[in-house]
Amino acid sequence: MAIQRMDNVGIVVEDMDAAIAFFVELGMKLEGRAEVEGLFADQCTGLDGVRCDIAMVRTPDGHSRLELAKYRSPAVISAGPRNRPHNILGTHRIMFAVDDIEDTVARLRPHGAELVGEIARFEDSYLLCYLRGPEGIIVGLAEQLR
Repeated sequence: MAIQRMDNVGIVVEDMDAAIAFFVELGMKLEGRAEVEGLFADQCTGLDGVRCDIAMVRTPDGHSRLELAKYRSPAVISAGPRNRPHNILGTHRIMFAVDDIEDTVARLRPHGAELVGEIARFEDSYLLCYLRGPEGIIVGLAEQLR
């Protein structure tokens, strides 16, 4: 077998505390924070002089994690506007299964979350929505209907 599992998804942020607060409010658990720097960081990223704060958050089931990274050096480069449309090339969202989509959206609004469209019903199976979180990250939410 070529891989064992997907370990994490990395997201570069400017405001680490806001990003952590958003994902913790979503229901993820903060595993820890650390500073990364040195030759291995430069070699791995292909950048020179890497100094980066990271935070790892995991889903309640323990199977999925996000690595949030705030670069102190080199400076962060903007990839364009933070309100990019959903159909842009590259990673466009992270999807989470939730118990109550309306409650989750309401809890995330004070953390800057805004619906990209609206909460939509897919047949009798799911309620789905996309919302924009910190740094313009698009987060998908899916509530399975019973």
